[in-house]
Amino acid sequence: MDKVDMEREEFRQRLEKFCRTQYGDDDAAVTKILDMPGHAGFSYGFTVASRGRETSWYIRMPPPNTRWVGTADVMRQVEILNALDDTDVPHCRVKWSGEDPQWFGCPYFIVPLLKGDVLRLHDPENLTSKMTREQHLKLGEQIMKALVGIHKVDWQKKTPRLGPPIPLDEDVIRWDRFLERCAEPERFRHAREVRQKLIDKKPGDSPVGVFHGDYQVGNMFCSFEGNLLAVIDWELVGIGSTLNDVGWVATFSDAAAWSMEGIPRKMFLDPDTLVDLYRKHHGAPLPDIGWFRALAAYKFAIISGLNLSLHRRGKRPDPLWEDMRFSIDTLMARALALVDEV
Repeated sequence: MDKVDMEREEFRQRLEKFCRTQYGDDDAAVTKILDMPGHAGFSYGFTVASRGRETSWYIRMPPPNTRWVGTADVMRQVEILNALDDTDVPHCRVKWSGEDPQWFGCPYFIVPLLKGDVLRLHDPENLTSKMTREQHLKLGEQIMKALVGIHKVDWQKKTPRLGPPIPLDEDVIRWDRFLERCAEPERFRHAREVRQKLIDKKPGDSPVGVFHGDYQVGNMFCSFEGNLLAVIDWELVGIGSTLNDVGWVATFSDAAAWSMEGIPRKMFLDPDTLVDLYRKHHGAPLPDIGWFRALAAYKFAIISGLNLSLHRRGKRPDPLWEDMRFSIDTLMARALALVDEV
């Protein structure tokens, strides 16, 4: 048995011990463990057999060898998931969670394993590619209505751990330290100009609340019939301008922001349609959306450059970023064009 197999077996034994305690069944057995797809976090699907019945679960833990803060603080994710229990926002309901290291040596949370798929626009076999325009619109409305529901959460009462709010100027400046660590710095020749214009044209006021932080179709888990089952991947959740999420989802559906080199991308719905659907359920004007779209493009360009650097240095291997690097130029150019229009 090699090291990987030994670690897997140790994890299975830990899971089995945990499940026997939670199920109240000394004969409960973990019959299957699945590596879950994704580019952040550390997660598995697993199946438990107990008293003649099988149930399947999903466990999320911090990545190995990381400090349990920021995106690796899984208890922040538990806080927002629990806060959504009183809403109609589709989400995964936490069954078990905790910080007691006796079980897995780190914080964790466990939710039921859903049947369906995330929307992968670059995958021709994904359910999205088989949907009609009418089905896309129906799903888009579910997605944007869910976003309005997230933004209506009373964060001061339900999610105090996620605060305090991030001021808009700080939300621009805080990316400086990551920009310095990006691979292929020549692709960021317009970054300083975009940064300054974002600061100079910062909105004077903006609605504050819970933001998801990575609200885009890849984090929408849907049934095979194309209905939204859960908004997932809450690593970047925080408190700040809720229009961050609107700008983010619009940018991820903006054909002008993405290169067709590397990963061929298909758009879900165009940005104007998504913004209109949000506005419909939000019921109020949405000022300065162009600024938030520019900020989103600026941020993700830097995120791509940073992750490309981590990949190439062997710190966090993921070949996805070799394909994503081609969009750094287009994202930055789109950010500049959008902020110029503000």
